[in-house]
Amino acid sequence: MLRARLTTEMKEAMKAGEKAKLATVRMIQVALKDKDIEARGLGKEPASDEEILALLQKMIKQRNESASVYDQGGRPELAENERAEVAIIASFLPQQMDEGETKAAIESAIAETGAAGPKDMGKVIGALKGQYAGRMDFGKASGLVKEALNAKG
Repeated sequence: MLRARLTTEMKEAMKAGEKAKLATVRMIQVALKDKDIEARGLGKEPASDEEILALLQKMIKQRNESASVYDQGGRPELAENERAEVAIIASFLPQQMDEGETKAAIESAIAETGAAGPKDMGKVIGALKGQYAGRMDFGKASGLVKEALNAKG
């Protein structure tokens, strides 16, 4: 489903002359093709929608980090380019969960996995990634999971 949407968005960006969007969508497709080639080498199927969502989140994280480095280096124009790419990439992600929904999902995952303390953090994060790939910011969620498990253990 996401693959088809990427192709459609690329064609629309070409027709509309949206150079920034076209370049960003092409960049996503190149990263996806690399992921598929890597999977083929390991004898796996092409990337699933969940894996594509994880790839998109990784790309967003990389660009946010680059933007902050550019800001610190006094290069606001480059930081702005990175933020523009983040906005385009984020448009392919489903609606992100708010903090309340994230906390509820974490409590549910802790109960489902039977996590008793900080040593079970990997189990809980794994369960969350399986259910909420693309909808949850796992950078923030890991801190909340750690907090919740420390309270238990």
